[in-house]
Amino acid sequence: MPIKVAVNGYGTIGKRVADAILKQKDMELVGVTKTKPNFEGRLAVNKGIRLFTTSQDRLKAFEDAALKVQGTLEDLLKEADLVVDCTPGKVGASYKPLYEKYKIKAIFQGGEKHDVAGFSFNAVCNYKDAIGRDFVRVVSCNTTGLCRSLYAIDRIFGIKKARVVLIRRGADPAEDSKGPINSIVPDPVTIPSHHGPDVQKVLPHIDITTMAFAVPETLMHVHVLNLELNNPATEGDVLDVLSRYPRIKIISAQDGVDSTSTIIEYARDMGRARYDLPELVVWKESVKSFGKEIYLTQAVHQEAIVVPENIDAIRAMTRLTEDPEESMRLTNESLGIGR
Repeated sequence: MPIKVAVNGYGTIGKRVADAILKQKDMELVGVTKTKPNFEGRLAVNKGIRLFTTSQDRLKAFEDAALKVQGTLEDLLKEADLVVDCTPGKVGASYKPLYEKYKIKAIFQGGEKHDVAGFSFNAVCNYKDAIGRDFVRVVSCNTTGLCRSLYAIDRIFGIKKARVVLIRRGADPAEDSKGPINSIVPDPVTIPSHHGPDVQKVLPHIDITTMAFAVPETLMHVHVLNLELNNPATEGDVLDVLSRYPRIKIISAQDGVDSTSTIIEYARDMGRARYDLPELVVWKESVKSFGKEIYLTQAVHQEAIVVPENIDAIRAMTRLTEDPEESMRLTNESLGIGR
């Protein structure tokens, strides 16, 4: 029997997670929630997705908008085995008592603190530790990208020290009321940024310090990594290791893919829905080796990179498979990752 999954919050991440669930043969999407009626809710209904709202006092707004809902979040939770919480950052924690009331497993996103679940997840790093858990937090887009590349390199060469500069997009494309307009903002001014400690929730042995800056751009994040290794590696060695992972895509500036905007154009031309790139993108030419010290530059599509991690977390928590390689294979194939 497929696992019945609910999505609380049908926004930037929620609608992508919902679409991914619909592509899994071992999962059933029982419904999604919206707090207010808008085009996303209408499109969900048009796609045959059952729409709910978060509370009784919001039902009238949907009725006035002539947008049919099936009930409230509590009604939806009664039908589900697991809920993926995709509400805005710091909101998900407020729903945890409700999930506990209905004895339902829950996945939270990286906008919540580690303590909300007591376990932070990245599929390639710690899938087996998530097996059977009631609560899991899928780490943020930036942390997901860092975990993928750091895990791959550390596994073969060992990482003695990682120093990372993050250039963060100021807002998502649809968030026209957010973000710096004509400024570069240290995010935060103090060092480290939260990303390094967050990586250590997944890879506790990695000595990492991060600093971040928000810029007036909406498409992607960019990371510059400086790694001190335990064992020497050439540029070719590093590229060979990274290319073994379907969720890491190596691109070449020589092909004209030399900026975040051309990466997005590349995704469009690949025929990706919403130009989504769940893969971490690494520029081939950016990989530079000085023996045991290497540099590389990678890009993160913040709207898509955590989607496959949510799917794998569902499988681990509900024991659909206890084999991380099998889960990732199923997820990658269903979402076209690695093609």
